[in-house]
Amino acid sequence: MNANIKAKLEILPNESGCYIMKDRQGTIIYVGKAKVLKNRVRSYFTGSHDGKTARLVSEIEDFEYIVTSSDLEALILELNLIKLHDPKYNVKLTDDKTYPYIKITNERYPRIITTRKVKKDKAKYFGPYPNAYAANETRKLLDRLYPLRKCTHLPNQVCLYYHLGQCLAPCVKEIEKQVYDEMIGEISKFLNGGVEEIQKDLQQKMLDAAEKLEFERAKEFRDLIAHIEQVMQKQKIVSDDLSNRDVFGYAVEKGWMCVQVFFVRQGKLIERDVSIFPIYNEAEEEFLTFVGRFYEQPHHLLPKEIFVPKTIDGTILQKLLNVKVQTPKRGTKKELVDLAMKNANIAIHGKFQLIERQEERTVGACEALAEAMQIPLPLRIEAFDNSHMHGADPVSAMVVFVDGKPAKKEYRKYKTREAAKHDDYGAMQEVIRRRYTRVLRESLPLPDLILIDGGKGQMEVAREVIEDELGLMIPIAGLAKDDKHNTSQLLFGAPPEVVPLKRTSDGFYLLQRIQDEVHRFAITFLRQQHQTNAITSVLDGIPGIGPKRKQQLMKHFGSVKKIREATELQLQEAGVPAKLAEVIYRHFHEASLNKE
Repeated sequence: MNANIKAKLEILPNESGCYIMKDRQGTIIYVGKAKVLKNRVRSYFTGSHDGKTARLVSEIEDFEYIVTSSDLEALILELNLIKLHDPKYNVKLTDDKTYPYIKITNERYPRIITTRKVKKDKAKYFGPYPNAYAANETRKLLDRLYPLRKCTHLPNQVCLYYHLGQCLAPCVKEIEKQVYDEMIGEISKFLNGGVEEIQKDLQQKMLDAAEKLEFERAKEFRDLIAHIEQVMQKQKIVSDDLSNRDVFGYAVEKGWMCVQVFFVRQGKLIERDVSIFPIYNEAEEEFLTFVGRFYEQPHHLLPKEIFVPKTIDGTILQKLLNVKVQTPKRGTKKELVDLAMKNANIAIHGKFQLIERQEERTVGACEALAEAMQIPLPLRIEAFDNSHMHGADPVSAMVVFVDGKPAKKEYRKYKTREAAKHDDYGAMQEVIRRRYTRVLRESLPLPDLILIDGGKGQMEVAREVIEDELGLMIPIAGLAKDDKHNTSQLLFGAPPEVVPLKRTSDGFYLLQRIQDEVHRFAITFLRQQHQTNAITSVLDGIPGIGPKRKQQLMKHFGSVKKIREATELQLQEAGVPAKLAEVIYRHFHEASLNKE
């Protein structure tokens, strides 16, 4: 704890609000809320914590706080700050799972479709459904019951659906808006639980048709009734009433939380959502934040009501979401919440060993490196490698690992500009200089550790740039390889010495992953560069061949060898004009033609 933090802890107020944790570079790494700021913020810097909370605290160099007038205001502010800054220690709602919905489009002549994208387009959405099959079967049933249009674009004449009685043919007829409004009302009633009313109406129509001796028509109604029963009875009934609701349960273990959400539609449990994530605040506070962010996702539609466990203050959620929030105390509704809680407990127990192992191989591996090298925790590692094709096309590459995991969006490729061919030291020095000059110029995050794919010489030229030229104090280590080109040693210090790491340790495994990844990235870039240069050098001497034509030929033939071997006709088939095809062909075959 630095002096600045100590001073701020002394003046924290006894009020509710949000607190904002920052690292040494001023980056916001965590946003939380508290009923009493003084108690909550102080708790981070007193007592002992588990591994992940200890890591958060170890990175805090400063904090700010904002006092609010209520817990609700604090929750709203927290959600907005998380959305704005996306702090790395807050829950990442990266689950891209989407659910199928039935949509009635907002058009002059509406359609019923199934979709996984919920948009703010004034259409009506119903769901979610357990799978695409269930949604499609329900949509097909509605298509048979209600003659809404089926065509994406209106044709110029009536189609088969009109003759089957499943479309009113707005393509050739003017249909009153009221007709569609009435149908949409009935469909909405059906999808919101009014199935029995529709079945009774169809039952009466079937009897009427039978009395009139219209047996084919009566059979159609009978089949429709049977289809409704088949579609609607596939889900388990969990509630006597037909309200749409989401049921939440949660469990906490060793600083992790699992939240289970049951989606109940028309009294049937049709789908569930499971999320497991680390927490750094009180469980109830983290739960409120999770639910608030859960409904920020476009594919999570608010139901008519929400059930939460008794440990949660439902009034705050009710005001935040503007939807009814209840804590059932008895009967089947309470059993449903208990079931969600039970499933959350089962899920977190089942997943916890996997989570712990993943932590060991990522952040835990970073901790092992820090201990072995006697440096601060290297949560951000940047690694460099040079590559060339027998001295030609020299390139360099950088990969970034954050919290022991690759951050691929931050990878960078470099073409060396100044270094001479075969000068690996010069190439490394140039790339290190370009990278960290830019980092300083643009105030980008500095790494906690720089890894050089090479030995003592490579490390020294990197150190000259980092320390002597730029005045930065960043640990620099070298990764040496054995005769089989496998990671063999970690070099560190001045002068560099071998850091003792067991080959079976998570720290050594992380180094292997980083070295393999930076080598792969560099080689891939080298091959791309070499191929591009090869095409350029071979085709440059041919009149009429520009960059676009080179790209066109390479896309069609796939290699320079195939372009060389192509006939004039094959070149024309690739889109090359006849005269230019002749020029290209003669260029590659001139020697053999002269011999003939």
